[in-house]
Amino acid sequence: MKKRFIACLTAAVCAVTLAGAACAESITLGGTTIPAKTVTVYAPVSGTVDTVLPEVGQKIQAGDTLYTLKTNKVYADRDGTVTGIFAQPGDDADTVVNNYGGVMFIEGTSRFTVNASTENAYGSLETKYVHVGEPVGVICRSSAARKGTGFVTSVSGTSFTVEITEGTLFLNGDSVDVYRNAEYVYEKRIGRGSISRIAPEPITAAGGIIRIAVEDGAAVKRGDLLLETVDGTFDAYAAGGTDVAAEISGVVASVSVQAGGSVQKGAAAAEIYPLDTMRVEATIPEDYVNMVREGDTVVIEAEAGEKKTYEGTVVLVSAIAEAESEETGYRIVAEFVPDDTLRFGMNMLITAGQEEEPEAAPAEETVQPSEETQETPEAENSETEKRGGRRERPGRNGDDGQQEMPGDGERPEMPGSGELPEAPDGGEPAGAPES
Repeated sequence: MKKRFIACLTAAVCAVTLAGAACAESITLGGTTIPAKTVTVYAPVSGTVDTVLPEVGQKIQAGDTLYTLKTNKVYADRDGTVTGIFAQPGDDADTVVNNYGGVMFIEGTSRFTVNASTENAYGSLETKYVHVGEPVGVICRSSAARKGTGFVTSVSGTSFTVEITEGTLFLNGDSVDVYRNAEYVYEKRIGRGSISRIAPEPITAAGGIIRIAVEDGAAVKRGDLLLETVDGTFDAYAAGGTDVAAEISGVVASVSVQAGGSVQKGAAAAEIYPLDTMRVEATIPEDYVNMVREGDTVVIEAEAGEKKTYEGTVVLVSAIAEAESEETGYRIVAEFVPDDTLRFGMNMLITAGQEEEPEAAPAEETVQPSEETQETPEAENSETEKRGGRRERPGRNGDDGQQEMPGDGERPEMPGSGELPEAPDGGEPAGAPES
């Protein structure tokens, strides 16, 4: 299948910014719609194809006829009554004939025959000579009430046979006299014989029985249709008729039978692409193949016509590079549910990947001092003194809270080295060592 490479690349791999902006990773590929699967229609029975209805590429519904079979028709060869039907549609006619002697039987309007001889004919040359087809009269020798008319069906030497077509019922084995022209005149007697009942005619056929056209006990005329068969046989005695139908809705992909040709049971007769699912296949470059994984959700859109999108699922990311690609690429397949506007082989776009939500910046933690670490102003000042600092106290003179020092802010002169200030009461200087 002809495939296009990359139609449009919209992948943008962005760095994380200080502001935590969204980072989008997506890629748009040009692809083509393909069937998700192919359903093969197999011939249910062998036979000769009569007509092929759909064309390749035509949409069909489940139950629509794909092709029909010619049938072999069996007709009645005499007037009579159907006396037994031993088959039904779907049966193998050969099997039924082997088991019962016939698919059905017809009891003719002529029920009796006479096996006669000219040896007991009236003693004249004319009565000794019998002709095939000439009309005759037959009368029972033991009961004149049992009589009828018929015609000569065969002659062999002095023997001949008569088929009784009209008259009263006879008993099998009745001894009868046969007269020329049904005049029952002694001088017209052409022979003597015995009555036999004509056996019902078996109707035989071959192949799978498609249709039984008559019912048991029905009166039929010569030339009436009795049954129809096809060349092959059915499975499990289930006749599908002459029409081979599609089991699913879809598009006819191929038809393997042709009108007038033969088809064998179990052979592929047609292929159908179901319409309940569809796939899009494309080729993705090796640099971006790891952006797509099986099971990912993708957005599918037709390139032409109505801009309608479909949600699909990636069902295949091939592990083998495409041999026909000019650049190294890998086949990906996405499956989705189509609508009536889409057809196989249409150009589509597959967009894979998604925008990632920006990560929220961690909130700054505000550390609350514990009771153990909280310091009082007194403790803070004490700590300051320990470090050699000067504790500040509220001023009494200045507005700025600083205490005014003598000498315009200069430190006061201290007594000279080794000199101690005199005590106010004339005693020893303060700080003098005790004696």
